[in-house]
Amino acid sequence: MKHSRLALADLFAGAPPPRQGSVRPLAPGAALLQGFVHASLPALLQAIEHVAQQAPFRRMVTPGGHAMSVAMTNCGTVGWVTDRAGYRYSQTDPQTGLAWPPLPPIFVALAVGAAKAAGFPGFEPDACLVNRYEPGTKLSLHQDKDERDFSQPIVSVSLGLPAVFLFGGEQRNRKPMRLRLESGDVVVWGGPARHRYHGVDLLAEGSDPLAGPYRYNLTLRKAL
Repeated sequence: MKHSRLALADLFAGAPPPRQGSVRPLAPGAALLQGFVHASLPALLQAIEHVAQQAPFRRMVTPGGHAMSVAMTNCGTVGWVTDRAGYRYSQTDPQTGLAWPPLPPIFVALAVGAAKAAGFPGFEPDACLVNRYEPGTKLSLHQDKDERDFSQPIVSVSLGLPAVFLFGGEQRNRKPMRLRLESGDVVVWGGPARHRYHGVDLLAEGSDPLAGPYRYNLTLRKAL
């Protein structure tokens, strides 16, 4: 499905505001915004489909040579990639040699709104990593540290199947809190929480009314 940038932006702009009391503090600099984008789920999934038509999902390879279980793609000025050469941001899709698709305005609008609601006004994302999970896949604990400006927060959007988000400390060995994330939930972390380890536990079997057997995650960042 193809949608104009204006149409996608209008869809999000017309969505109702988050529910009262939906912002749940997790730690200094971190918050869970429950159902923050629930009303915009169809438009967000359509935007993901449009991005994937230009930059297909793929299982990237870690520097150690292992294929990741989670399928990924990107949109924005740069995209996060991993291969034998290491973790980094790239202006081009290594699979096609072309520039990544631009950030859909609806992604920018939700990221700016979520960051502001969590206490980070003025967020200007330039990159979005899109992860697609299938039942039985997971994402190990890791830190987001390939960006240039750590003063900017991370905005993570959950779509599709529910998942258990692992939110730890600044040391990998700290036991993480376990948060059940539903479709439409957004987690924001920055400031003193910016370098916390985080991940996703094994995804359980299920079927979402809109996303089917998948969970999608948008991770919006200021990379440059």
